[in-house]
Amino acid sequence: MQKLLFSDKEEPLKAVNVASVPQRSPFRYPGGKTWFVPRLREWLISQPKRPRLLVEPFAGGGIISLTAIFESLVEIALMVELDEDVAAVWQTIIDGEAEWLAKRILNFEMSRENAIAEIHIHRKLTKEKAFQTIVKNRTFHSGILAAGAGFLKNGEKGKGVLSRWYPTTLAKRLRAINLMRDKLRFEHGDAFDVLERYKDDEEVVFFIDPPYTAGGKKAGSRLYTHFELDHEALFATCRKLKSDFIMTYDNSEEVKKFARKHHFMAKPIPMKNTHHAAMTELVIGRDLSWMRGVDRVLEDRDEYK
Repeated sequence: MQKLLFSDKEEPLKAVNVASVPQRSPFRYPGGKTWFVPRLREWLISQPKRPRLLVEPFAGGGIISLTAIFESLVEIALMVELDEDVAAVWQTIIDGEAEWLAKRILNFEMSRENAIAEIHIHRKLTKEKAFQTIVKNRTFHSGILAAGAGFLKNGEKGKGVLSRWYPTTLAKRLRAINLMRDKLRFEHGDAFDVLERYKDDEEVVFFIDPPYTAGGKKAGSRLYTHFELDHEALFATCRKLKSDFIMTYDNSEEVKKFARKHHFMAKPIPMKNTHHAAMTELVIGRDLSWMRGVDRVLEDRDEYK
């Protein structure tokens, strides 16, 4: 019987500054996976050959797909996202409007008043919705786009909404992504539909990072518009995948139960959240032998960039 790979005696680990990890996403994304990038590299390099396609069915800020493409770890990456606002940004880039979006950001005079005025305009064009999303993401507390999120109050050094508004940096990231656009695909849709479509394709790998709402966790409902998810069904779907996959999940008893039921391996990986609290998340898959000893603590500090 497959068993969970856990070590209850972790040695104290030294945090690594993830400024060494290239920040490629235009988003400050709650639950972003910048801290996981070194492990992503290990996993993809361990594949028998370079995967033809990486599918990221819960794309969010997209750092996994972007890293895989920028570092030539896969041939093509498919990002899938259900959230309409987040989808507007990725669709705008894929549609060839990244330069328009970059210039719109550079020319916007950011202030609390201007941000409020912008996000209350009813925009119809996808690229205009994309700009609104960037404004909200960069001025709302922790980048949260779900209903109920509010503007930064004091922010970094008392700068309020200007704390995370870096127009030159955002424009640079958008233009860099645009140069790799021919290797990126995007779908505004449901993760389960995409997983079902590619379940028999042996040239595909999957990185699956669902909203963390298993076991009654509240964080996902606060952070994401589409937080409701049948976690057990997701595990059952992953069991049907013919090619390799990894999932990242909160370290909860319910998630461990699902992993055991479907005979997956699971390993805790230490990290620090945006409040610098030490915690662990689970990496889950059929075979985790590619993972070297967990020799560092990574901080998810994407919101500070």
